[in-house]
Amino acid sequence: MKYTNKIFGTMLMAVALTTSCVDDEKLQFAFEKPASIAGYEYLEDYDALKTYVNRSATPNFKLGAALEVNDYNADGLVTRLANSNFDEVVAGNAMKMASCVDERGDMDFSNVESFVTKATDNGLNVYGHTLAWHAQQPKKWLERLIKDKELDIDPNAKIETLVTSKTYENDPDGPFPHYPMGATPPIINGALHYEADGNWNQFFVFTAGDNFLTEGDYLIRVYMTASNDAGGLQLTVLNGWGGTDQSITINFGVEAGKDVYELNCPGIVGGKGYDVILKPQQANVNLDFKKIEFYKLESPAVEVEQELHVRTYTDGPFPFYPMGCEPPVINGGLHFVPTGGWSQFFCCPASDNHLEEGDYVVYLDLQSDKEAGNVQFTMQNGWGGDAQNITVSVPVKPGRNTCKLNFPGIEGGDYDCILKPQTADATLDLYSVTVCKVVKMNSIPLTPEEKKDTLTWAMEKWISGMMNACEGRVKAWDVVNEAISGGNPDAEGVYALQHLTEGDSQNFFWQDYLGDLDYVRTAVRLARQYGPEDIKLFVNDYNLESDWDNNGKLKSLIKWIERWEADGVTKIDGIGSQMHISCYGNAATQESKKKGIENMLKLMADSKKMVRISELDMGYVDANGNSLKTENLTEEQHKQMAELYTWVIKKYFEIIPVAQQWGICQWCITDAPAESKWRSGEPVGLWDLNYNRKHTYAGFANGLGGK
Repeated sequence: MKYTNKIFGTMLMAVALTTSCVDDEKLQFAFEKPASIAGYEYLEDYDALKTYVNRSATPNFKLGAALEVNDYNADGLVTRLANSNFDEVVAGNAMKMASCVDERGDMDFSNVESFVTKATDNGLNVYGHTLAWHAQQPKKWLERLIKDKELDIDPNAKIETLVTSKTYENDPDGPFPHYPMGATPPIINGALHYEADGNWNQFFVFTAGDNFLTEGDYLIRVYMTASNDAGGLQLTVLNGWGGTDQSITINFGVEAGKDVYELNCPGIVGGKGYDVILKPQQANVNLDFKKIEFYKLESPAVEVEQELHVRTYTDGPFPFYPMGCEPPVINGGLHFVPTGGWSQFFCCPASDNHLEEGDYVVYLDLQSDKEAGNVQFTMQNGWGGDAQNITVSVPVKPGRNTCKLNFPGIEGGDYDCILKPQTADATLDLYSVTVCKVVKMNSIPLTPEEKKDTLTWAMEKWISGMMNACEGRVKAWDVVNEAISGGNPDAEGVYALQHLTEGDSQNFFWQDYLGDLDYVRTAVRLARQYGPEDIKLFVNDYNLESDWDNNGKLKSLIKWIERWEADGVTKIDGIGSQMHISCYGNAATQESKKKGIENMLKLMADSKKMVRISELDMGYVDANGNSLKTENLTEEQHKQMAELYTWVIKKYFEIIPVAQQWGICQWCITDAPAESKWRSGEPVGLWDLNYNRKHTYAGFANGLGGK
């Protein structure tokens, strides 16, 4: 028999919440029982899922479910189902950073607060997902925090660049040209003519479709005349009408006889068109609005030296190709002793000194026993007739000095650096050669230390805000999510952490700036600092059950935990395995997958950490390797999935010691709709889309009950 959503949805009628089969009573959503689906009648005999957990044998175990916060907060079917069937709930997205922090860094925890309060008041644990992750981050805000900083100059010295303007001079006299917002001043003599009427008034003067601004600070010049002096006017610059869009309001007054007003508008986020709204409000003044201009304020460009290459030396023989003169490296410097003849030697090879076209300076850390003339330094990008060769004099003074040498007009290429004492009789020690490009810019990059410090502040703001919103009610968290890459092993065979790769415009990797160790250590420290005293912290990841690499990702994660905890301060309480698995129609494939799952559980048990199956769901892959949609599954395939659920859950209880059992969270309560972004149209749920129990419900319950 084919079991399809279409057939089931037609035959199983609407959910009848007044019968003895309702899941907020016995958790058996009612359905009529046509003969064609008699094979599902046995599901009526099952009780709520959580009743099958043996609390005396597994006192710490929590049965969890992931759900959407708005669905749970609605006090409807999902609320009753979760309360009746589960011990713990997890927000699918609402507790992730991008759901709470907008692209300006403003935080809104109202959904989190209502969800946590409602769930805990209903007797459920709330498990937090997730504090630190590279996905679903307020990427624009985080990148803005660590962008290049403007050079520190007098604000009055900033350059004004006209970006956009609006004038009515070329518009014929006529009606108000924009969308009405109450006041609709007509165009008269090239100006929007507004007359006060005693009401609170506002009107568009510039619309978003013509007013695109990039990020930065702006000066707005408004050309407008007023009938008399008046205060209480406002100009609002707005890039949208949603709760997360930017709105800047500038208060000002007008004077009779004045026709130009300069208004500062700092902190434009950019990225959208900006509406501009003039708000006379209730000011008793007539206005003629003629023109508005937006000027971007930027520091003037200055010359900045960007360090590119630094060459230092290790004690030993001359390290480069000999050119007749081979000074050894002594005490970290190339030690040149005059020979009485003409001398030169390499001090930085071309292979270490690739330069683009532009102007450069070179710094020599040089020591001499006396003042010397006739010493030169050459930059040369090859040895053919067309190779560029620039030679400059080196001022040699007694003692240790830093010599700055200018190299304008570099054509680009790989440049050898050659020091030429020539016939100078001074003894020289060259400790380093530093090559810098001279660029004109009005900002400079933050140092790695500045970026790390700034992002640590941002992480603290986020984690402290979340912990404050939860008021100590959320006792456990995925402190770090999906950190391990699954490849690029080091010398110990440990997979690298994930990092930004070329073409990735969606994610923000904190570890790129905080470092592989401090990324996790910082998140753990802040969670313990601001969270409840008894907080438990898990690292959560996917593919830990991988059979294709003998659980290599889990083994790497366990090694990384050892590294993170090696400071003697950091403590990670548990490991979460997502387990987005499939049931396979190919018996050999299924057996391999089972071995991977069993080995995963053994490795997690051996880690001595608490063990949580954090995002369990299941699809079906047929014998030909095709991932099947719900509507195409056979009755037998549904039962195979149920049996696999039973096996997985029983193995968890069999292998994981009681003291390490945190619990299992079912990631998908129902099958995935066709439009879902997650496993679209697949049979991932324990209930179907009409909230009728499936065979997988029985398989899950049997696993919990040890059947």
